[in-house]
This record gives sequence, C-alpha cells and structure tokens, in this order.
Amino acid sequence: MIFRAKAYEKVPAENWQEWVAENDAVILDVREPREWALGTLPGALLISMGELVARIDELPDDKPILCVCRSGDRSGQVASFLARSGRDRVANLSGGMKALGMQG
Repeated sequence: MIFRAKAYEKVPAENWQEWVAENDAVILDVREPREWALGTLPGALLISMGELVARIDELPDDKPILCVCRSGDRSGQVASFLARSGRDRVANLSGGMKALGMQG
C-alpha cells in the first residue's frame, strides 16, 4: 500500500491578495510573537507553529487557509500538516514575508 500525502498549493508572493480574495481564505501566520511585532498581513490569524496543535480548533473548517511565515519553510510544514489532516484547500505563501519585503 502506497500512502501519498495530500498536496498543498504554493502561492507566489505577488498573488497572495488575489488568492485570499478569490478563495475567501483565512491567512494563518505561524511565526513567533517577536516576528509578528515586525508586521503581518491584514486580518491574519496569529498562531505560532509551536502552538498549532493546541490551537487547531481556532481554524475554520470551511475556508481555505494561506499559511505564512518568514521565508516559507515553517509555513510549508504547517500547510503540509493541515493538508494531511484533511483540510480541503491549503496553500503556502512562497518566500514568506521576506518575499513581500516585510521581514529581513
């Protein structure tokens, strides 16, 4: 038996607003509080990667989720986890906040 993990989408940084609007998506910022203080995307739900399992019930079941972090690595891990957990539509912001010029 071969198990294949459910894939998640990769959203280019320049298209994040369009993707969120078209999909009525939730933005999930998985960075740490000290990183959030540097700025985050409007309306983002702030749940650090380390808190995700404990706070997973705060995520809506009926909306797509765009995961965001500093560079796209942590948010990619979270997107993969959410997709494997059965979320219907999950995406990762390619390049993260760095790609948007919002974090060095």
